[in-house]
Amino acid sequence: MRCVLVPPKVFIANQAPYFVFPRGSKKDVTYLLGILSSIPLDWYSRRFVDRHLSFFIINPFPIPRPEIHSALHQRVIKLAGRLACPDERFSEWAKEVGVACGPLEEDKKQDMIHELDAVVAHLYGLSKSHLTHIFETFHVGWEYQSRLEETLKHYNKWKAKA
Repeated sequence: MRCVLVPPKVFIANQAPYFVFPRGSKKDVTYLLGILSSIPLDWYSRRFVDRHLSFFIINPFPIPRPEIHSALHQRVIKLAGRLACPDERFSEWAKEVGVACGPLEEDKKQDMIHELDAVVAHLYGLSKSHLTHIFETFHVGWEYQSRLEETLKHYNKWKAKA
């Protein structure tokens, strides 16, 4: 599953499924973007998708729906919002979501990706062993150990907060 926040005034090809939100806020869209960008959701989607993602496949994807004021929900918005706004094309979006806009240092960006995966794992109610299984079975030959270790650090921090 590869998803992006498309900047304004950009055409999208018909092969790329996209979402239009007739209601809701940019924070709602950003929350969905965060879930769709996570390893847990990507692992799930790989059970059904090989090369082409269609709406009949996307529609039943399980999307966690916590209370909007929950710390996990808010953290997904902050992380996904910041990761999705790398340049000035996204400045209005970033302002409405309440995040900074602009490039991120690579180590900071990777840390935010690890934390997003950990927070989403908690939203799905995954245990440490479930999350480990996802990384171990995500892709044959994938060097996942360091990413899993970093994700588990965030997972443990969020578990202690819950």
